[in-house]
Amino acid sequence: MFVNTLAELSRTHCIALCAVLVPANLIATSLTMLLTVLRRPMSQVWQSAGIASIFAVLMLLHVWTWFMVGVVMPPTYILLCLASTCLLTNLSSIIVARRLAVKQPVVAQ
Repeated sequence: MFVNTLAELSRTHCIALCAVLVPANLIATSLTMLLTVLRRPMSQVWQSAGIASIFAVLMLLHVWTWFMVGVVMPPTYILLCLASTCLLTNLSSIIVARRLAVKQPVVAQ
């Protein structure tokens, strides 16, 4: 019952959700990549990737509600690809940040 209500709410407010989730995904994932390139502490990369992943999962759930009612259109696949790409990019950024953190030379004091 509760899931059906949330799914209906998601479909009813589709334009508003997409207007928020698409830029949020792009900005948050870009921030995660930037923090990784700048070699910021792992805690910052993890926090940014976590927030970005929440946005991506919300978009995946939103797209899933459309698949549940049989809506198969290019925008649903585009949003699905965007959310999946953001999730993979955030995971990759965490892996790269961990590898960069291991390779940093220790500075003698």
